[in-house]
Amino acid sequence: MNNTVPLPCPDAPASLLRPVLAEIAALLERLAATGESGRIDLASLPLGPGDAAALEEALGTGEVMAELLVAGRSTVRETAYAGVWWVRHFGGDDQIATETIEITRVPEILLSHPADIAAAARRLGDHTGPASAGATDAITEDGPDAGP
Repeated sequence: MNNTVPLPCPDAPASLLRPVLAEIAALLERLAATGESGRIDLASLPLGPGDAAALEEALGTGEVMAELLVAGRSTVRETAYAGVWWVRHFGGDDQIATETIEITRVPEILLSHPADIAAAARRLGDHTGPASAGATDAITEDGPDAGP
């Protein structure tokens, strides 16, 4: 494994940036090879005043961002590196309470809980009536998405 991680921002403080990027790279390699996820709790690191901003700049911004409003506000942002996510949870004062880098296909906070899915199925069933084998009859093969 190559532990050399180039710093995309040469003026960034090298104190913890390079080791954190190396750890993210190692976790990303593990995810790619085994499917095993990893997480770095940024609060557990002795980051200097500019380290978090430099890390955020080094990781860049990806294509996906989600905001959750469950027991407070949380944001989940994909970085420029697929599988590397920046997750922030905010307190009542809208200050960052916890902050992690998650190396995973999809951050767990975005996955629907099985009990929530079951409850949603019951609620939707209450609106539509009992499911039946003919429930998919409304979907026809000659619709706009049908093949040639």
